[in-house]
Formats: sequence, C-alpha cells, structure tokens
Amino acid sequence: MATPHDTRSGDRPEAAFDAHHAPDRQLIDTCVHCGFCLPSCPTYALWGEEMDSPRGRIYLMRAGLDARAEMNRAFVRHFDACLGCMACVTACPSGVQYSPLIEATRGQIERRFDRSLADRVFRALVFALFPYPARMRIALAPLAILQYVGRRFQGRHDVRDSRNAHDRGGLRGLRGDSERVALQPGLLARLRAMLELAPPVTWGSLFSRVPARTPAVGERRMTVGLLTGCVQRVVFPQVNTATVNVLAAEGCDVVAPADQGCCGALALHAGRLDEARAFARKTIETFERAGVDRIAVNAAGCGSSMKEYGQLLADDAAWAGRAREFSARVRDVSELVAELGPPRAARHPLALTIAYHDACHLAHAQGVRQQPRDLLRSIPGVRLVPLAEPELCCGSAGIYNLVEPDAARDLGDRKAAHIEAAQADVVATANPGCTLQIVAAARRRGAAVVVRHPIELLDASIREKGVVPLFTRSEKRGTTPFSDGAVLGRRR
Repeated sequence: MATPHDTRSGDRPEAAFDAHHAPDRQLIDTCVHCGFCLPSCPTYALWGEEMDSPRGRIYLMRAGLDARAEMNRAFVRHFDACLGCMACVTACPSGVQYSPLIEATRGQIERRFDRSLADRVFRALVFALFPYPARMRIALAPLAILQYVGRRFQGRHDVRDSRNAHDRGGLRGLRGDSERVALQPGLLARLRAMLELAPPVTWGSLFSRVPARTPAVGERRMTVGLLTGCVQRVVFPQVNTATVNVLAAEGCDVVAPADQGCCGALALHAGRLDEARAFARKTIETFERAGVDRIAVNAAGCGSSMKEYGQLLADDAAWAGRAREFSARVRDVSELVAELGPPRAARHPLALTIAYHDACHLAHAQGVRQQPRDLLRSIPGVRLVPLAEPELCCGSAGIYNLVEPDAARDLGDRKAAHIEAAQADVVATANPGCTLQIVAAARRRGAAVVVRHPIELLDASIREKGVVPLFTRSEKRGTTPFSDGAVLGRRR
C-alpha cells in the first residue's frame, strides 16, 4: 500500500498545500478513524485500498498540512479518484464535513500541481464546453445528424459481457497502488468515454426553450425561479418543461430568466474555485433581479452547489450575505412540491413499476431522500421497488465518468446489474449525469433502460398523459428492458 511519504535521500518533502484555502485542520480533526465510511465509498469498494477511502484521503490531507506529503503524482491520483459522492458524509457517525475538505484539496491541486499536457487539454475542453449551453448546442449539432444516421444501424454496438466488467473490477482491486497510479486514463480513453456517454439529441431538443414566465393555474401560492441548467436545457429540455408544468399546476408563477448561465457546479466539484465563484455571483445576480421566492432546481449536482454558495463566497465581503440569502431559497423541485403542501392538481393513474435511483448529490450532499419517493408515491398506480446498494454512486459524479472512465464504467456496470435485478419498468432519478451514466451502462449489457426524472412522471400523471407518451418511439417498439416482457403501457 502506498504511504503519503515521498522522500528523496532522506530529505523532508515540500508541503503539499500552501496557506491559501488549504483543507481546514479543524474539520480534518473531527475524523476519529472509525472506518464506517469504508463500505460506502465507491473506490474503496472497487479496489480495497485504504488511501482510496475517505479515511485514507483525510489522512493524506493531514499529512499534506504537516509537510509529511508532497503534491506529487501519487498524492494527486488518490484525490482524482474520489467521486465526491458524499456517501461518506451519510455514513459518518462523527459528522465529518468531507465536502469542503475535498473541494479545498482539489482547489490546491488545480493551482499547484502540473498536470500532463493531455490532461490539461482534456480538462480545458470540458470546461470550455459544458458550462456554456450555446457552445454545447454547436458541438452537439453534428451528433444529432450522426445519431439519425446511426439509428439505421441500431443494434451493431459493442455489448460487453457483464462478467468481464466485474472481473476487471476485481483484478483492479488486486493491483498494487503504484500500478494503478501508472494507469491514469489517457486522452483517447477519455474521448472514447465522452462518445460512449453521448446523449440522444434532436434538433428539437437542442433548441427547445421554456417560457420566460409561466403563470400559476388558479390562485398563486408563490413565485418560483427555475434554474434551467446547462446539460439539462440542451439534452433533457423535457425535464424543464415538466418542472414548469407541475409547479404552475400547483399554483406557482414560474420564472426562467433567459440570461441565466451555469451555476458553477462542475467547476466547484473539480476544484476550479475561481470559476465556480464567478458563476455563483452571476447566478445570484440573475435570480435577485427576477424577484422570486424560491429557486427550483431539477439537477442534483446543481442544487448541491447552489446550497453551498454561502460557503463558497464566505471570504467575499460584498457577496457573502447575498450568497447565504440566496442559498436559503434554493430547493430541489421535489422539496418544493412537498413544501407547497397538499396537492392542488389531481393525480391520475400511471401503471408503472419504478426503481428510484438516489442521485448522490441529492441524497448524500443535500439529504433529500424522502421527498422524491413521496412525489412518486403520490401517483396512483405506481409501485416503487428498491435497488440493491442504493448508497453506492453510479459513477457519473460530474465530470468523473469523463476523466476517470475505467472506474466510472465499473461502477456503472454494477448499478446497471442492480437495476436489471429490480425488474422495473422505469428508473427514476433526479440528475442528468446519472441518466446518461445509467443508460450507457445498460447499453453495454445489451439493454435499453428507460430512465426518467421523477418530475416527468408527475407531470404525466397530472396532465393525464398516460404511460405510453412517456416513452420514445424506439422504446415503444419492444418491451421494457427489465419487466420480463411486459408491454409498455400495460401491467402483467
């Protein structure tokens, strides 16, 4: 097992961290090394390496502060391998706040570690593209054409035997740390992962918009601002449409500012803290102008970051108070539906068996678990079934499945196997990254899992759309992938 020491000729290593926003020693000292976090950690589950567990990473942080570890390649790889899923926060009996620790550590890494040229180029590409919806539309336009052509050759994709995926995970767990460090994904592997995760896009989805203001149905209960997101608005615009429909039906004026940009979630979780702060200030300013009572978010990672604006901008005297006030008004859409109280809009039956997948940044980072399930249970005819290992990340984790594709693929395969075992008609999850990851993992297993946001299902129920319109044309052709041949729209 690797140690945090990297001495040469007996010399003391240079301290891994400088004094600028280093990991907080007081937060580090709350860890009592009990090990309750180990079973919940995805990378520890894959590899069984202590330094790839939350406890091990906190030990490395302390060693970095004490100048017992330097910021070399091995040190950085342990933190790059972390998904930032916050499952350890849920598991920890001591209340260790891992989120600010890993964000501070990654901020130090991004400022002080000299990444390889290929790594720098790929990360620059990611952050020049994904936080900017207009650029994504341009980048995805050729994909819309290619996918149209590709549908003519549907079925000629590579289907890996799931046993191979599990074998790879097991073998990786037996490798020594030095070997795994040497296997940092290259540029081609990352580009392949990006193509594998490519979403289904059409011209309609690329240029879809929600109205700038949608009036409440009946008496207004509150005015809600909607974060339309970056990936969400370009790849899954139907989720935003469903969010507007549901909130309006429940008595909310819904405002979706046309000039809103990225909330900064991807940058924050990757340690690009200055970028995250700039995005946060712009988001706060935009919704302040909108004059809303609440800000509704339908992407778990975005909501998690927006609730952290007070901490992110704590050192900025001009913005700290505004950030705290803003964060206090942020709600996941399932939280907001619950907060509104007894339903105003009637729910109509949907005869579906649904497996709900907890998005990590909703369940672990925000502590929102019951509200999405209550939302789904409010739909007559819905039956919820549990997934095995519900606390374990699917491998999406922001840009993780792009920069760490091997680990992400193993976790995705593991999640897809649990979904298959659940025998559900639909998987519901509240994060676009999870949706892309689960669909890609199921495709590798030869399935075409149907994944929908809970708010889409509630919208279909309120608007009496029935089951069939929930599925795409290709999904309607056959049977649900995990329902033992049950025809879509019918119950066995």
